[in-house]
Amino acid sequence: MEIRDHPILKFKRIGSVKFSFEGNTIEAYQDETIAMALYRNGIYVFSESPKLHRPRGMFCAIGKCSSCLMEVNGIPNVRTCITLAQDGMFVRRQNGFGELPKDNSHFKNAETLYPTVLIVGSGPAGLNAAITLKKRGIDVLLLEQNPNLGGQLIKQTHKFFGSEKEGAGVRGIKIAEELISELKNLEVRYYTNSTVFAYYKEENLLLAFKENQLLKIYPRFVIFATGASEKMIPFEGNDLPNVMGAGAAQTLMNVYGIKIGENILVVGAGNVGLIVSYQLLQAGMKVKAIIEATSKIGGYFVHAAKVRRFGVPIYTQTTIKKAIGNGRVEKVVLAKLNDRFEETGEEFEMDVDAVLLAVGLQPSYQLLAQAGCELKYISSLGGYVPIRNSEMETSRQNVYVAGDVAGIEEASTAMLEGKVASLSILKKLGFSVEEELSETQKDLNRLRSSPFSLKVIEGIKEVTSE
Repeated sequence: MEIRDHPILKFKRIGSVKFSFEGNTIEAYQDETIAMALYRNGIYVFSESPKLHRPRGMFCAIGKCSSCLMEVNGIPNVRTCITLAQDGMFVRRQNGFGELPKDNSHFKNAETLYPTVLIVGSGPAGLNAAITLKKRGIDVLLLEQNPNLGGQLIKQTHKFFGSEKEGAGVRGIKIAEELISELKNLEVRYYTNSTVFAYYKEENLLLAFKENQLLKIYPRFVIFATGASEKMIPFEGNDLPNVMGAGAAQTLMNVYGIKIGENILVVGAGNVGLIVSYQLLQAGMKVKAIIEATSKIGGYFVHAAKVRRFGVPIYTQTTIKKAIGNGRVEKVVLAKLNDRFEETGEEFEMDVDAVLLAVGLQPSYQLLAQAGCELKYISSLGGYVPIRNSEMETSRQNVYVAGDVAGIEEASTAMLEGKVASLSILKKLGFSVEEELSETQKDLNRLRSSPFSLKVIEGIKEVTSE
């Protein structure tokens, strides 16, 4: 299942870690998560549904769903897709919702922290915000629930569009590398494998869990850069292992160098579906087809042209009706649609061993809801997003947002939003940053000036409180 030859990426397969999985010894590389090691070793079923005991496999691979929950060293409901494999671990599938561990000796005492600014999420928005603040000497704490900093940037092998100022012509993985390097050179305090799971607004207290330790955090300001999660669509068999989000496929192949399958169906012909399809081809896998429910391709022509040059068919007005397989996907049934998105009765089968859903993202707004921020459903921004002002401050004072949690856009706009939020905080702290803040806001508006951003602009108008 390993990708051995890649035109862009070099995978660091260092060392050997051995852990027990239901009586069998599994070998992992250093800095490889449990789920990735299992997948690389041909194990696709990670859990069962609690009631019907249907098999579940990987879906998001970024710790935002329940598909990979397992019992690790006696602790239930561990997100194995973001938990690093360690020597001597005992891992097993759990029954139902698991049971509380009887031995609590491995849990560390809680730690209380008082940073000036807490940033939740280390994607392009979170990284840029942390760098901007730290350059002015602000005490910043950055928390990331995944093992790696960088969010989705570390998966992006394609070159960005836009202007040179926002990294146009540079691959996302290179931008991530530069931002992370700058963050570390500035000695920003950050913790990976750290999940923020609660916000008590009355006390302005956030709780996080870091490597068996509870963190109690009382910040003056918070920037939520929590990103987004993959959307699911309803069809029979959509819970079979190897039906997964396109982002999960990128994590497997572009971060860990693992093949998703040999013959793959991609659902969705927007930019994400087209880009992921090309990345699959680069990694030596076959894309059997890309399907799209609407009558036209939603992504840029340049991305569609790339996959078509490889002979990949793109079927419009087509949907997936059923996924079939024993323990994992083996074939799919596709159905043609009319202009009203009704099935025409024309169906055809396709043999595939993976289905990737590139059907959109939804902002990860849950912590904002706990914080008491006012939310509004805006379909053009992906779902529920926070009401905020032009400086990215929400309806709750000193709570800011940036990136996809504020509305689904590009990484370049996320970086600028992170900078706007951090400059706004600096202004409140008495720094003279008005000119830089104004220029950054102008850059953000300029990035949204293309015809493709019209719906996004209208959505932002609906949630901007000024």
